Amino acid sequence: MAKRRAPVPPAASSPAAVASPRTGKAKCLPPDPTALFLPYQERWIKDRSRLKLMEKGRQIGLSWSTAYPLVERTARAGAAHDMWVSSRDEIQARLFLEDCKMWAKVFDQVATDMGEQVIDPDKRLSAYVLRFASGKCIYSMSSNPDAQAGKRGGRVLDEFALHKDPRMMWSIAYPGITWGGNLEVISTHRGSKNFFNELIREVRERGNPKGISLHRVTLEDALNQGFLFKLQQALPPDAEQQAMDEAAYFDFVKAGCADEESFLQEYMCQPGDDDAAFLEYDIIASCEYGPRDHWELAAPPLELQGELYGGLDIGRKRDLTVLWILERLGDVLYTRAVITLAAMPKPAQEAILWPWIKMLRRTCFDYTGLGIGWGDDAQAQFGAHRVELVTFTPHIKEALAFPVRGAMEDRRLRLPHDPHIRADLRSVTKQATAAGNIRFTAERTADGHADRFWALALALHAAGSRAPAPMEHQSAGARVSGEYGQAWRG
Repeated sequence: MAKRRAPVPPAASSPAAVASPRTGKAKCLPPDPTALFLPYQERWIKDRSRLKLMEKGRQIGLSWSTAYPLVERTARAGAAHDMWVSSRDEIQARLFLEDCKMWAKVFDQVATDMGEQVIDPDKRLSAYVLRFASGKCIYSMSSNPDAQAGKRGGRVLDEFALHKDPRMMWSIAYPGITWGGNLEVISTHRGSKNFFNELIREVRERGNPKGISLHRVTLEDALNQGFLFKLQQALPPDAEQQAMDEAAYFDFVKAGCADEESFLQEYMCQPGDDDAAFLEYDIIASCEYGPRDHWELAAPPLELQGELYGGLDIGRKRDLTVLWILERLGDVLYTRAVITLAAMPKPAQEAILWPWIKMLRRTCFDYTGLGIGWGDDAQAQFGAHRVELVTFTPHIKEALAFPVRGAMEDRRLRLPHDPHIRADLRSVTKQATAAGNIRFTAERTADGHADRFWALALALHAAGSRAPAPMEHQSAGARVSGEYGQAWRG
């Protein structure tokens, strides 16, 4: 099945596309360069286990190859089950259905794109639907677990760890295969305490009581099995990846990641250590905006806004300057702008930041080191009632950090879905000193020193403070806490 050579899928971006003559400099060729699928894709497709799980690196063609057997099963005459696919968001749901349509066209299956259909009017749930001549359908939905409730047939949970509540998603989807069908879970990691990682550890360390068929494919595994060869055949001849071999491509991908932890998690199947980080991945993800949320102010508002607050962490040469702006709506604080500046002199930074600060009800300034001059100038221009000065000490950092976590746990904070922001938030660790004190640290990287985290913490303090005053002693921290609660290796 997977070695079928013709017809070749028409999409130039398809991982299976094979150009002639060969273009790039990949060294690792697939066992059969003309086959549609690479070995790890073929193993996944041929595995018909009732429960199967794929622990994978990002963008190596697993969602694409998962669509193939779904079309095969749903389109065949006498097909017994519909197929229900949950993706991380509506955009991914639509893209998955496009993959299904491509496979239906390639293999001459009669399929009708029904568009977006309401599947539960009471809960306002919808799905993108592809109907086959067999009478069965593939329903591709976003990540709402309720959309899986009460449905019979096969299940695909794509980017499972990125769903808001993977445990609930499994609990609701699993009963749907009682009368037949498979449950397929595909995902990259998102933290060691995520339910996805719990399932993997259950297989490897606790005797596999659920009987899950476990697959694992890192970026390195994919490259060794011919992934770069396939990619180079699909990319334009002038794409920079054409000049790379596997080692160069590996380094290219790694260099583009926000940090080492992100690379290991997203591409090498190594979950981030939630015990070491101050903020767990699931806590951060639960507060992130969706892909269609319009959250960002593109420019400073024209007049003072009653419920806009800011936090400014100062940098110059090694670190970033970050202004984080929050808007209070009810008891929830919504991020409206994250302005990041690097390697700019103070006057140039002020020209960008001062129009924003002018429109904020209150801004908390990092009043440490370089920030002292900034804070004095800001108070002189905007007034002490609008600019609050915060001197970073270990006790003050503790008082600022815990409200960030508390607001996230209570779902009273909304954040952009951005890899650099997530990496910054993850970089902060909480350590106990020999004297029993709490110390917050973050590794300095080319992208700063957790500067976005501290700008967010300052903005949160600005939104919670009732009487602005220099925050230089622990009693001020108690007030904040009371406000918010707690060479190639192939």
